[in-house]
Amino acid sequence: MNFSDKLKEIRKKEGISQEQLAERIGVTRQAITKWETGKGLPDVENMVIIAEIFKTTIDELLTDSVTKENSKELVYTSETIYDIDCEKHFDVNIGSAAAIMLSSGDDEKLHVKLSSETLENIGSMYKIKLDDRKNKLDVICLNKNKLSRYEAEEALTVEIILPNKYSDHCEIAASAKLLAINNLHLNRLEYDGDAEQVLISDSSGSLEFTAKTDYEITIDQITGRLDLNQWKAKTILHIPEENMVSVINKGRKCNVYYIKDGKAAECENIADSENEVCVSGVFSEVVVDLVR
Repeated sequence: MNFSDKLKEIRKKEGISQEQLAERIGVTRQAITKWETGKGLPDVENMVIIAEIFKTTIDELLTDSVTKENSKELVYTSETIYDIDCEKHFDVNIGSAAAIMLSSGDDEKLHVKLSSETLENIGSMYKIKLDDRKNKLDVICLNKNKLSRYEAEEALTVEIILPNKYSDHCEIAASAKLLAINNLHLNRLEYDGDAEQVLISDSSGSLEFTAKTDYEITIDQITGRLDLNQWKAKTILHIPEENMVSVINKGRKCNVYYIKDGKAAECENIADSENEVCVSGVFSEVVVDLVR
C-alpha cells in the first residue's frame, strides 16, 4: 500500500474529514486531495505533522506495512560498529532493502544496523564486510543466504550512521523502496540505484542521484547542488516554494516542468544562487512540485 492509500485509510479510520485534516496541518483541502490521489507528496514539515496527528512515523507512512497502534518494533537486529580515526571516503554497497536510513552521528564510529520483523537469523543471513584502505572505507552488505531482491525489499531495513567528524564523501549503491536521509552532514553524497521514495530533511552537502528508474524526492531545502542523472526516467521533486533554487538543464533531450497546486506553473531561476538543481542524463524528465 502506497502513501496516498495509507493517508486516506488512516484518515477515514480516525473519522477525520479532508477539511479537518487540512486545517490541522495548515494546508488547503486541495492539498489533501492531491496527496490522497497520488499526485504529490507532503513536504518534510507536513509529513512530520501528519505522523504526529496519526501517532505513527514517517517511515511507516512511506513503507508498505500499515501502521497500527499496537504494531511491533523491528525485533530482529544485527549491528556492526567500527572505529574511525581519520577523514574517510565511504563506499557503501548495500544491495536490496525495504528501507535505507542515512544520518550523521556525534561519535567517531561507523554504525551499520540491519533490522527486520521477519528475518529471525538476520545476523547469519547478512554479513557486513569492511575494507579499510588509508582514506577510503569500503562497506559491503553481503547477502549470504542469497535472498531474492523481492524478499529483501519486503523484509530488510538498513540504518547507516556516519561519523560527522570524519565524513567527507559517501557513495552508496543500492536498491530500496525508501531512502530516508535525515541529519546528514558531509560535502557530497552519491546514490547510484533505485529508490521509489526519497525523503531528505535537516541535511547539508551536495547530493547526486543516478538511475534508470523513476525517483520521487521530497526535500526541505537544497544546500549546495542536487544532481539528477537519469536515463529515460522521471524525477518528481517536491520542495517548499520558499526554498526553490535554480534548475539547470544540462541533459541531452531532457525536460524540466514546474507545477504548483497541481497545475502547470512558470518559474524563473534565481540569479547568482549558490544552490542549484542540475539535470543531466539522456531523455529524462524532471517535474518540480512547488509546495506551499
